[in-house]
Amino acid sequence: MKIDNRSLSRVTKAPGSWRVILLHGEDTGLIRERAQDATRQIAGTTDDPFRVAVLDKETHDRLEEEALALSLMGGRRVVRVRDASDTLLKAVTTVLETTTDTLVILEAPSLPSRSKLRSLLEKRPDCASVGCYPEEGRTLEGTITQMLAAHKVRIAPDALHWLTGRLGADRSAARSEVEKLALYANDSGTLSLEDAHACIGDAGSVSLEDAAFAATEGRRAEADLAIERALTEGISPIAIARAFLNHLHRLRRVRAAMADGESKSDAIKALKPPVFFKRTAGFNRALELWPLPALSDALQETQALELSCKQTGAPDQLLCKRYVATLCGKAARAAKRY
Repeated sequence: MKIDNRSLSRVTKAPGSWRVILLHGEDTGLIRERAQDATRQIAGTTDDPFRVAVLDKETHDRLEEEALALSLMGGRRVVRVRDASDTLLKAVTTVLETTTDTLVILEAPSLPSRSKLRSLLEKRPDCASVGCYPEEGRTLEGTITQMLAAHKVRIAPDALHWLTGRLGADRSAARSEVEKLALYANDSGTLSLEDAHACIGDAGSVSLEDAAFAATEGRRAEADLAIERALTEGISPIAIARAFLNHLHRLRRVRAAMADGESKSDAIKALKPPVFFKRTAGFNRALELWPLPALSDALQETQALELSCKQTGAPDQLLCKRYVATLCGKAARAAKRY
């Protein structure tokens, strides 16, 4: 059965009614989080060796064995399968044709829309197929607000806008920073924009914003390092492309306003969320290097990157690195003219 956002709670809060849960999409952090939530609901923990089995790509051939095994300590078992693909179609079909109460969770971030495995599970009423895609805009703001509310912490609207632009689209990275903010708020209960800046403004963790700013300023070494760290942390190339799209859109918005006669300072002040004061110099530098037509071209190239990364079997990480190198090169060549 295909599960949409309106009925998602049926899966996350009551996974016991399903035999197989397929988690697919671009947000690897969200896939991992939902898999862990479903596992806890069934087994009470994510690391009980008697009730939870985790299979990676090298151990996919054990799926039938683990799914049909009996629990030695009682209670329902969970089998989490990472990097799931259509190669598991036969094994999953066999499991579904056999009487077993084991819950199988398939984590499939790279599963194509025409997947035979996905088609099989979406047709069965006892299986759930859940799309896990990067959150943005109001959806991401709502998620951040809910995460903080769980700690009885509120956040000011301007801080929420700034944080949404800072965190990017990866769910696991967002949760990590929100947990940090909740600890920072402590007993105050409310986070201001200044609190958000103080807590994560200079965070040493992976920042896609760092990569985007470095690339548009022509700082190749810093951009490459930020991208390598992001990919190592599991941030998808699609999330990286969207972070660059957001940064380029903001630059283009200011450039377009300037072309209509508005002053640069007023155009920058009109941005929501505002440019973090420690980023102002870098933002201004990028504006000097990128005229309006060049920004339009860069946006088209970034959209093409996102589309290419969505293609089945595409070398998405290589495409992402090449895109960043190209963007840096254009900025560096522009800098030489000044």
